[in-house]
Amino acid sequence: MPDEKSLHMTPEEFRRHGHTVVDWIADYYARIESLPVLSQAKPGQIRGSLPPEPPESGESFDTILHDVEKLILPGITHWQSPNFFAFFPGNASGPAILGDLLSSGLGVQGMLWVTSPACTELETHVLDWLVKMLDLPQQFLSSSTGGGVIQDTASSASLCALLAARERATNFVSNQRGCDGKLVAYTSAQAHSSIEKDVQIAGLGRENLRMIAVDKNFAMRSDVLARQIDQDREAGLVPCFVCATVGTTSSNAIDPVPEIGRICREQKLWLHVDAAMSGTARLCPEFRHIHQGLEYADSYCFNPHKWMFTNFDCDCFYVADRKALIQTLSVLPEYLRNQATESGAVIDYRDWQIPLGRRFRSLKLWFVIRHYGVEGLRYHVRRHVELAQQFADWVRKDDRFELAARVPLNLVCFRHKGGDEVNQRLMERLNASGDLYLTHTRLDDRLTLRLCVGQTNTMARHVERAWKRIREEAEQEK
Repeated sequence: MPDEKSLHMTPEEFRRHGHTVVDWIADYYARIESLPVLSQAKPGQIRGSLPPEPPESGESFDTILHDVEKLILPGITHWQSPNFFAFFPGNASGPAILGDLLSSGLGVQGMLWVTSPACTELETHVLDWLVKMLDLPQQFLSSSTGGGVIQDTASSASLCALLAARERATNFVSNQRGCDGKLVAYTSAQAHSSIEKDVQIAGLGRENLRMIAVDKNFAMRSDVLARQIDQDREAGLVPCFVCATVGTTSSNAIDPVPEIGRICREQKLWLHVDAAMSGTARLCPEFRHIHQGLEYADSYCFNPHKWMFTNFDCDCFYVADRKALIQTLSVLPEYLRNQATESGAVIDYRDWQIPLGRRFRSLKLWFVIRHYGVEGLRYHVRRHVELAQQFADWVRKDDRFELAARVPLNLVCFRHKGGDEVNQRLMERLNASGDLYLTHTRLDDRLTLRLCVGQTNTMARHVERAWKRIREEAEQEK
């Protein structure tokens, strides 16, 4: 048998291999533009290249890292490429990566304040910083009635909001007895699919989710929402939750939050505002108008892992009344009891989320804010919006293309006038080339191409090259 200590990586070995990994990552970023943005791997190719059985004895770290390059890299779609224009960005940055490395090194499980006070208190502090940075309503401060917490994704944030809405509407009876089939939730027909998933998980049922019609700009129609709520009440149902979106995934449409908020206030419905990607724009005073009406919100979320240069996963979720959320999600078995919790003087974030365990996510966000500063973050957001607006202007001036939706920020929805098949072929050729990566949606039942400018290192030359390649491929459709 080998000596017990020899089975672990020693601190010195870790130091040496750690330097190698950091060098590999730095080199990866230096060469990332030479790699095809969308992975060219075929289904099953990566798994087929892996050994069928695990190694009986440990292998050298050099061998493992070599196989990352040889076996794993071909199956990577390069989200950090400056030529990544698909979906919404999942961007990263040097300070975020290093903050995440430090979090992994500390190995904190921050379910309770007592399990690492710094994990909880830094998170509370950074979330309060962001209230001020984004000029959010004061009720979202921890010193007020609400507060913020870092969730993994906006999907989890909206689920937590829905659960709290469910309990508030039933006076916390549904936690004890389950749902009775009468609770109803509402969102836009253009809202993120996570809301549909949430109503399934929360026990409301998909039949009790109302997908409210949108206007010509793909934003929720508040008049239709009001009528639907009245109809459901007349039918003996119990409306409880509305999700408004500031920046929908398909088109970056902005729901009329002030009108929706007033309806929710009058009808005593929980209003959740999902600004997963576009929330970061609120760093800039000139873009804060898109968040008008947020004072009506019972909860709000946005994702620094989309557009604030903080690597996945990091969603900032705020509530105006933390008591409703905590009462909804709190379960306290004996093995979690401790003096600090019993005193009521601390926050236990396990009561603000679905899982018990939680990582030290606030470190990477803290690193990012301190590295860039508020002005540095604003600079890059403004630059991305400027580049997207320039791209939209190019589309307007090309007779072959048209804009499919408004361009309020950094997402451009456009299409070739030749129809769905032309746009499909165009996108497939562009993505297969490896030069850039676009994704699509359907607006007005027409296939529409999406180009989002938000990747950390995207600059003018990348957007210019994307437009050049799009025009070159369009030439083949003559």
